[in-house]
Amino acid sequence: MSPTHAVSVDGQVLRKQYVDWTRNEPVREWTALHLVSRHAPDLVPAPLGKTWADGGVPTSGVAVSMTVVPGAALSGSLTEPQLDALADALRTLWSIPPGSLAPIDLPALDERVRTGLTTLRDVPGVIGSAARTWLETGCELVDVQDPVIGHGDPNLENYLWDGERVRIVDFEDAGRGDLAVELANLVEHLSGRRTDWTGFADRFAVDLDRFHTARCLWAAFWLTLVGPGGPSAARNPPGTAEAQAGRVLALLRRGGGGGRGGRGRRGC
Repeated sequence: MSPTHAVSVDGQVLRKQYVDWTRNEPVREWTALHLVSRHAPDLVPAPLGKTWADGGVPTSGVAVSMTVVPGAALSGSLTEPQLDALADALRTLWSIPPGSLAPIDLPALDERVRTGLTTLRDVPGVIGSAARTWLETGCELVDVQDPVIGHGDPNLENYLWDGERVRIVDFEDAGRGDLAVELANLVEHLSGRRTDWTGFADRFAVDLDRFHTARCLWAAFWLTLVGPGGPSAARNPPGTAEAQAGRVLALLRRGGGGGRGGRGRRGC
């Protein structure tokens, strides 16, 4: 996938110049940073300026400036202190009411996954098997049940660790999200595959059945990216798609989480 922005740093000011904003990324980032900064000023960069008028729609020369926050990007297998700090940061973020943030489009995500898997269902072997099984199971999450500020891009590189705490950056995909979906997006992101996430969801008041359904959705999403013909297929080593398909099947076979409330659709 093509980058949506370029970054330059001058002292303690970071300027994010957008080269693509088809999903209204600059407005999403600016709005989210303002909202989070009011409630948790040291959790995210402070917004300093933008190149479009209030109430307007970015059309050209789009940029947002913000403060630089300390820390190095998380990566690899997270340690217990890092997991604790990440949980604290997310708990703070998700405690802030999302207000009038633009919603993260769950129906569009669901449709994108279904379309991608439909193209993979006839691929021989484990990839086709995973695609067919997911489509037949009927996993579905198209409504928001536990509204939170959705970060939208839980690549570990977007969580900065200073040795004691974690801060969060890159809010261009932010919006009004769903707790279970956001948490599952983090756990299923390819950047976190070396981390043992066992028990991490138990730190949050999340419906575990719904969380499991969301994990199935995001695991399938990644399969559509790394599978044959996917936009990320060429950027990953041989066997990545097969391993991801195996992960999808394992999640589907595991069934629901036996969690709190059972508000998510069971079966995946």
